[in-house]
Amino acid sequence: QVQLVESGGGLVQAGGSLRLSCAASGSVARINAMAWYRQAPGKQRELVATVASGGSTNYADSVKGRFTISRDNAKNTVYLEMNSLKPEDTAVYYCKANIRPIYSSYYDFWGQGTQVTVSS
Repeated sequence: QVQLVESGGGLVQAGGSLRLSCAASGSVARINAMAWYRQAPGKQRELVATVASGGSTNYADSVKGRFTISRDNAKNTVYLEMNSLKPEDTAVYYCKANIRPIYSSYYDFWGQGTQVTVSS
């Protein structure tokens, strides 16, 4: 019954900014780590950023200093603030959350993906 719904993707010019959101809904008991991945055409899906339940973060070298991952535990939502966007950031962005549904065990849930296109 748990779903992750992403929003905020779109088309932006190089140097611009976007903010992605991913909200968990349904029978959520607890959320552990949350993360953002991306997949560009012809490439493997790569980890972009993670945020632990306590708020500690990690970033891929390619986005460090430009992207910020954060979470609002009250809203069961993870965000990705993307600044100084580059054409190479163009990809489908997916959120992932390690969630324990009510009366169940922890499981990794994935969002449907949202397209981010950065034009030059």
